[in-house]
Amino acid sequence: MTKEEHIKYWLNTAEEDWKVANHLFEKGDYSWCLFISHLVIEKYLKALYVQNVDRTVPYIHDLVKIAKKAKIEIDDENKIILDTITTFNLNTRYDDYKKSFYKKCTKIYTKEQFSKIEEVKKWIMSLIKY
Repeated sequence: MTKEEHIKYWLNTAEEDWKVANHLFEKGDYSWCLFISHLVIEKYLKALYVQNVDRTVPYIHDLVKIAKKAKIEIDDENKIILDTITTFNLNTRYDDYKKSFYKKCTKIYTKEQFSKIEEVKKWIMSLIKY
């Protein structure tokens, strides 16, 4: 695959996941909505990594680390948001976190986080030039 095809792959799968995240939010499945949203941002960052660095993306899920490896500047606000979104990956995977995370994921909390995720998504997309 060419570099552009790799970027398109990450962007297309991110968009498919974004549709799923929106569907999960509409259906009230808030914790999984946030989990899938983490995957969306991860895939956008990996597209950016391919653009800026190499086709072989790092096998990590920490969004701040991926962003740094992708050679983008992150302000403190986006760093905090990316750190928070990264926890959505961990909190839905491990049983000891699940119960407290499920309780935390009210409609109001999820809507607030989902809005921030959408802004991060737009920010990352503005950095992708292919």
